[in-house]
Amino acid sequence: MEMARLVVIYIHLIACCTAIGLVLTSDIATIRKLFKADPGRSDNIRHLHYLKGVVSWSLMVLWVSGVAIVAMDTSVKGLDYFANPKLQAKIAIVLILTFNGFLLHSTVMPAIERFGSLLKLPLDRRVAALFVGSISGVSWFYAAMLGVGRSLAWKYSLFELVVFYPFLIAGGFAALWALTSWARNKTSFEPFNSSYLFPHTDAA
Repeated sequence: MEMARLVVIYIHLIACCTAIGLVLTSDIATIRKLFKADPGRSDNIRHLHYLKGVVSWSLMVLWVSGVAIVAMDTSVKGLDYFANPKLQAKIAIVLILTFNGFLLHSTVMPAIERFGSLLKLPLDRRVAALFVGSISGVSWFYAAMLGVGRSLAWKYSLFELVVFYPFLIAGGFAALWALTSWARNKTSFEPFNSSYLFPHTDAA
């Protein structure tokens, strides 16, 4: 049982590292692009599809391996194992991360693909994209911190473990909003032309 648990934890760790690595490098690339001379340039759609696929598979592996770990630990420690505030916090954040990932992949990424880049999104969609992106970035790292923080088990209450979580999301959103607003102000976007919707037809 101990060897099987070790193998499952190892798989869980690899999947987590893969997803966090891709999310981190993607976030860094996005931020670097916003600082460049032409931050409104269209995104690499092929990379977005690759990112979506790998992160989705990683999240699926995390769920399967995580459920297996919990099942093995419950078989030894009993149902009292679920009273651990650290486990409760991790499950809650992973649930949020999963739902947020669905929104990210079903709404935000298709919108970016349609409009070309984050900065070209309409205001409401850009706000949604920044908020969903903030939740994604914070949740991955917060869940990983809870996963490796063995000393946190039974030491703190659920409230104490998650109290900083919403503030980190709010801070991330504020930082992204400020950065994208600055990038849009220094980027020349072609003004909207109604002729795109109603082409002019010369009378015969």
